[in-house]
Amino acid sequence: MLSLSDTTAVVSALRTAGCVFAEDEAELILATARTPEELATMVDRRASGQPLEHVLGWAEFHGLRVLVEPGVFVPRRRTEFLVDQALAQVPGASVVVDLCCGSGAVGAALAAALGDIELHAADIDPAAVGCARRNIAPYGGHAHGGDLFEALPAALRGRVGILAANVPYVPSGEVGLLPAEAREHEPLVALDGGGDGLDVLRRVAAEAPRWLAPGGCVLVETSERQAEAAVETFAHAGLRTRLTVSEELYANVVIGLRDQVV
Repeated sequence: MLSLSDTTAVVSALRTAGCVFAEDEAELILATARTPEELATMVDRRASGQPLEHVLGWAEFHGLRVLVEPGVFVPRRRTEFLVDQALAQVPGASVVVDLCCGSGAVGAALAAALGDIELHAADIDPAAVGCARRNIAPYGGHAHGGDLFEALPAALRGRVGILAANVPYVPSGEVGLLPAEAREHEPLVALDGGGDGLDVLRRVAAEAPRWLAPGGCVLVETSERQAEAAVETFAHAGLRTRLTVSEELYANVVIGLRDQVV
């Protein structure tokens, strides 16, 4: 049985399983496990290929510790760039929607930064909705289940200051090329964006103007090769559009702004 103080044995087990950052992961697992039995289970789960965040039960995101349950999409560090862009674009937002919310990490991060806001999160996956509900509860947030905007209360139309939509954007034919951690342990609906990866993005762009408040913005993450088409899609929807890029995080965020009413 592994001991809670036996760092060397945990590192060895993880390294043998192919974990590239075995030392760092061992430190996190040892800090989280409460008993030797729990430690052994966590090491076995990680060694079998489960995402570290599912094993720990949480992920670090934008300075927060976000709950991440098995079967729920794991928030990526690059998506912190989307949060930063939203805060820079509408720093006084009072109504925030986290669409395709997964764990609700984006909504929680925005609420933590903005303070007293009206927060809504929505996802088509019931497991994600349940997880998001727990993560946004400290901010008075509301979690909804359903297909994109159909999940949201109609009273939000024309009132949303920040609409963050971390849509799936992997082309269907490339899902099989994803790392096994994502392919085998995260929901397909959170990964597969259709033939060219932009199916869900197009639907969000088409509906977003009806939900945004004057001066409000919608933000989506996409890949470098999809960015030009994504910008065109937003512009075609009547949004004032720009692309922001973080080379450090390999993040590409398309921002669509609804003009202020004159």
